[in-house]
Amino acid sequence: MVVAQLGVAVLVSHGGSNFRALHEASLVPGAGFAVSFAVSNNSGSQALAYARERGIPSRHLSSRTHGSVDELDAVLLGELTDRGVGLVVTAGYMKKVGPRTLAAYEGRIINVHPSLLPRHGGQGMYGMAVHEAVLASGDQVTGPSVHHVTAEYDTGPVIARQEVPVLPDDTAESLAARVLAAEHRLLPEVVARIARGD
Repeated sequence: MVVAQLGVAVLVSHGGSNFRALHEASLVPGAGFAVSFAVSNNSGSQALAYARERGIPSRHLSSRTHGSVDELDAVLLGELTDRGVGLVVTAGYMKKVGPRTLAAYEGRIINVHPSLLPRHGGQGMYGMAVHEAVLASGDQVTGPSVHHVTAEYDTGPVIARQEVPVLPDDTAESLAARVLAAEHRLLPEVVARIARGD
């Protein structure tokens, strides 16, 4: 008997290390999910190059390919539904997901963020800015969060977090590296749980 796998689409803008980690985890027997589609708003992203190398269907969708936000939203939703995608993961995706896609996939779009939300989330809080804010605040612990995506940045309900200690000699770069390693563990774990129906 063939067990149906959860089809996962990943939306990504640049390097795509979480996309790669998720894809590699999907290849483990019994993972329960398959990365079946990748979308990037950056035609030159490493994520799209990785998708092409691995034979993962992918598309560049951005303001360059579609002039209006509404059109872009409609095309993305069409791609996701046509491909039977069951879960959408935003991983370093530097755009808001449009209202049509949000409505159609309500409760089925998740994001990984490099802080313990609700701390250090919101507009402008991405990349090194997050880790610099953690250090400036004097937090002794940080770490990634996986949360549901809503219309506003980083405000959806948190599904899971993984704590990472902030060390006395940490720089934003050293902290970012440890948090990213935790993201690479946490995100596939959460997607596998969703695939199992947890």
